[in-house]
Amino acid sequence: MKTRVFFVAALVALATAPALAQDAFPSRTITMVVPFPPGGVADITGRPTAAAMEKVLKQSIAVVNRPGAGGAVGNAAVANAKPDGYTILMALSSISVIPAADELFDRKPAYSLDQFAPIALISADPTYLTVRGESPWKTVKDFVAEAKKKPGQLSFSSSGVYGALHMPMEMFMHAAGIKMRHVPTTGGGPAITAILGGHVDATAGGPAAISGHVKAGKLRPLAGWGSKRHPAYPDVPTLKELGYDVEYYIWAGLFAPVGTPEPMIKVLREAARKAVADPDFKAQMEKLNSPIVYMDAPEFKKYWESDAKRLAAAVRIVGKVETKPAPKK
Repeated sequence: MKTRVFFVAALVALATAPALAQDAFPSRTITMVVPFPPGGVADITGRPTAAAMEKVLKQSIAVVNRPGAGGAVGNAAVANAKPDGYTILMALSSISVIPAADELFDRKPAYSLDQFAPIALISADPTYLTVRGESPWKTVKDFVAEAKKKPGQLSFSSSGVYGALHMPMEMFMHAAGIKMRHVPTTGGGPAITAILGGHVDATAGGPAAISGHVKAGKLRPLAGWGSKRHPAYPDVPTLKELGYDVEYYIWAGLFAPVGTPEPMIKVLREAARKAVADPDFKAQMEKLNSPIVYMDAPEFKKYWESDAKRLAAAVRIVGKVETKPAPKK
């Protein structure tokens, strides 16, 4: 009888083991991949998000920068990671552009969008046409006039070809009828460094990435790609106000590899929901002039699918982009 009781108890233990293991998630450090170098929107959004989620999960989240190919390297790393909940991605809107660009060039795609499971949208910032503080251009009209006088001579930096900072500039140039030289870098941080160092004339920067430099007088935003003026820059017009029919946002959202068990996705969704309400996180995002635009997975998935179609259409309109180094100044 004792043997039978022991056998039954063992069976019960085995049957409940998976549930107990599930309940224990996470039991070790989670890796949050940021597919760009430090200093860009993904990085400066990802780090406070990770810190706030750590409080909820009671586990550390290691933020790992994996830059390259406009975000494709880091995105692909997560797409192909083990779907166990311990690898997540802080992606930008450019995640949708890269497969469309690969298709345009008949390249083998670095990844496909169906390899990702949305967790939450964290922020969505309009980009800003930005020049150096000492530049002679005070308005978009001044800038466009100069670009038309010197076709192909003014230059702009981006986070990579067809990346989150490249696409808005291409859309603007198309609308304004101007040509500029594109100088791709490995991320938003290096793109800002390029303009601060005088290596390029302009960039499309997110409000969080340019905020400190604008306050210091080193950078000047001329106009935004948003549908309305940003509260941090009430005197800076939108491009739509100025007659250019373009609108673009750099959104930052969390993803896991598709196939990650739903109970683990649920834990991560709940952690993200609580993270965006964390006072320290809210204060950090406010300091960066980056409004929180939170969407839980179901709503975010719908938004992402719609945005991906719009961006794929924009890639086709822009077409194959020739990239040349900027002339030496």
